[in-house]
Amino acid sequence: MKNPFQPFLEQQGFVVLDGAMATELEAMGADLNDPLWSAKVLVEDPELIREVHLNYLTAGADVLSTATYQATYRGFARRGIDREAAENLFVESVRLAAAARAQFWMEERHNIASRNFPLIAASLGPYGAYLADGSEYHGNYGLSRSELEDWHRPQVETLAALEEVDLLLFETIPSLLEAEAIIDLMGNFPDRPYGLSFSCKNGRAVSHGETFMEALALASGVSQIAAVGINCTAPEFIGPLLETIKGEGSRPLMVYPNSGEVWNAGAHCWEDPENKQGIADHLSDWYHSGARIIGGCCRTTPADIARIRGNLQPLVKPL
Repeated sequence: MKNPFQPFLEQQGFVVLDGAMATELEAMGADLNDPLWSAKVLVEDPELIREVHLNYLTAGADVLSTATYQATYRGFARRGIDREAAENLFVESVRLAAAARAQFWMEERHNIASRNFPLIAASLGPYGAYLADGSEYHGNYGLSRSELEDWHRPQVETLAALEEVDLLLFETIPSLLEAEAIIDLMGNFPDRPYGLSFSCKNGRAVSHGETFMEALALASGVSQIAAVGINCTAPEFIGPLLETIKGEGSRPLMVYPNSGEVWNAGAHCWEDPENKQGIADHLSDWYHSGARIIGGCCRTTPADIARIRGNLQPLVKPL
């Protein structure tokens, strides 16, 4: 299967992901105090999402993630949105990313001869994101592998059918059990590449407790997986996690940690820990430890993405 990241790796030696959607929407005045989180804006003010996408492309992102991380058919139904209307919202999320990409490429293509045509990744959060209770940071759902597969299926069926989508991106997966359910499900869509990214609780283990090495081994044998990695994790854990798997695996490695703040699920807010470290403090080490697909997760901004691109370029010898 053709890996959608490969042309970027061959031409520039890295791939820059985008950053947080919710952070930018809140900066624009959106109220995200809702179980749908940033997907709420798909319903209320979708053009804000297109603007955020455009800002990330201008900052240097090679990949746009759709505003669907917390969008699910069950979640929409809980808000009184019927199946047909929910499907239209998924389609709209991809249209917004495609519109931003088309505008960026039309306006900037003469100034960015070194850039490849950006990718659209359909963002799919874990079951815990639907619960909106912080359980994506432990994964103790009480569901079986088949139940998790059934839960993910409706969103995957809709997004995998849209031709503008270059890959699906399963994010903040806390456990091997949920990863196994996703791999089982994606076997029904053999022509669709996807990324698999885990939330991790320390420098060795994913949030549920299995080692990151075990997660990497699970993903490495699956040809559909375009990249495997870590997201929504404190920056100081990324280097040690990469060290635990150095030289292992057959898929490109991606890392897109949060800004260094910690989510307090009880208070529903972000908190600054002592000695907070940011992405820029570690970027060179991550690259030299094998990460080639790098971006930001919660609380990161277009300015962070611009710094990532600028700091990666002098490190790289293209393949």
